[in-house]
Amino acid sequence: MIAYVKKQYFVFIMFQMLKSVNDIIPDNWIYVQEPDVQVCRLQIFNNWSPYLIKDPSTVWVGMEYMCQEQDEFWRMPDDDLKRLAIDELVKIGFIEKQQALDGVVIRMPKAYPAYFGTYARFSEIRTFTDGIENLFLIGRNGMHRYNNQDHSMLTAMEAVHNIIEGRSGRGRIWGVNAEQDYHEKKG
Repeated sequence: MIAYVKKQYFVFIMFQMLKSVNDIIPDNWIYVQEPDVQVCRLQIFNNWSPYLIKDPSTVWVGMEYMCQEQDEFWRMPDDDLKRLAIDELVKIGFIEKQQALDGVVIRMPKAYPAYFGTYARFSEIRTFTDGIENLFLIGRNGMHRYNNQDHSMLTAMEAVHNIIEGRSGRGRIWGVNAEQDYHEKKG
């Protein structure tokens, strides 16, 4: 085994809330750095697409929590997770408690690949898997690298094009999101 890949687990908690007095924050993602809360990132689904939100007078916020499958946090009952998440939104000044209208918990195993001590040898894995004629690795877990959802879907589309066109090269698949700069900017 030349690489050990440890997966990060996420608990996503989404809340439907009343809009704030000053409307909603214009960001899609908000990274949370406060040391006294466990949430690591917020997503404002209203800002991704109006089609994600049934009632535009409310705001859907996703809260991301990193953990491992064996952690107590992963096994916490949904209602306890929702209460914790609301308390944390209040603690960071994002909402007042009575603004939370609804919530749902989604546990996402193996959400992000993580490397420990062997990333420099990743090309050996790629060379080996690229040598399997009918295997096209796609997405975060298939390629064992971070891609956002759009990039993960693009790797799948490139794999489909390879299959349809009878191409065996994986370069276009591996080329998705390979740039060094961060390129998700509002146009």
